[in-house]
Order: sequence, then structure tokens, then C-alpha cells
Amino acid sequence: MERQLDQLIRVEEDLNCIAVQEQLKRLERFSGEWFLRFEEILHKARTGPLWISNDGVAQKIADNLHRLDGEAIRLDAYTLMSNHVHTIFQPLLSEADLVKCLDAAGYPMFMSELPALARIMQWIKGRSARECNQVLGRTGQFWEHESFDHVIRPGKFRKTLLYVLNNPVKAGMVDEWNDWRWNYCRKELLDYVR
Repeated sequence: MERQLDQLIRVEEDLNCIAVQEQLKRLERFSGEWFLRFEEILHKARTGPLWISNDGVAQKIADNLHRLDGEAIRLDAYTLMSNHVHTIFQPLLSEADLVKCLDAAGYPMFMSELPALARIMQWIKGRSARECNQVLGRTGQFWEHESFDHVIRPGKFRKTLLYVLNNPVKAGMVDEWNDWRWNYCRKELLDYVR
């Protein structure tokens, strides 16, 4: 245990090193640039699975997001595009909801009745995939296995919210974000995006 603690202290000291901080900034910049390029490709796609352009499919996805609002998440916003979805939500799980217990091997673990992010994503993707496939009259994989989950850093919420809502504007689908049928913004945030 003492050895692990020493290793953690060394890792923390390394993370405080200026060179490491600079490398982390470069990686973050690269990740952001890659994400923007990837999204540009998605916006220009005219082939491939464009299933969400089907109003029935989009409605099933929207319904599933709203279904979890207040039960597992606080849904702040989403944008449904023809081949991808952006959503901003906060899991309702907090540190206060965690109960410490021991697993079968006697190791400490934390449990909660509220779901964590992995379970929330499983609920969103699982149910909506079944329902969307029914609308499309198909079977098989609907969503990619991986999600591009991001934590919104302090001070970046408004920028992220505007980015999500303006996705159809950026793609040339509408002139104003609120003209896009498949945009949603929680009413308490509407003044925040003006």
C-alpha cells in the first residue's frame, strides 16, 4: 500500500511538471481539432447510415432522451443530425448518493441506486436502437459502440451549449439554431443562449 501511495505521489508531481502540462495542453488541442474535423466529415456525409433524418427515428431518440430527464439525468440540450447526436446532460448521481460497501473479494466499492454515465448511455442507446430499428423495419446495430463523451470544464458550459445548438447552423441546414426541429434547450437555459 505504501508503495502504491509513493507511486501516486510521483505521478501527481509529474503532472505538476511544466513539460507535462504543456504536453497535456497539446493533446487537448489535438483532440479538439480532430473532433472538429471528424464532425465536418459527418456534416458533409450524403451516404451511409443517415437514419436520423427520418422524422420517426428522430422522434424516438428525442423521446428516449426526455424519458430519462428527471429520472437519471437533467437534460439540458440536444441536437439531432442525420447521422449523429449531440446532447448535454448531467447525471443525477452525485457523491452524496454513493454508499461504500465491500465486493465479494472484500475490496471497497461504491454503489448507488442512481445510474452512472455508462448505464445511462446503455439505456439511451439500447432502447432507442430497438425503437429506431422498428421504425426503419430493420435489425442490427444502430449506434456506434463508442460515444464521444466529454466533461464540460468550468466556464465552458455556455460555449458548449452554443456549439451543440448551432450544429445545424454550421452544417448549413438552418440560419438560426431555434429553427431546427430537432434542437432542444431546457427552458431555464434559453436566456443563456441569447
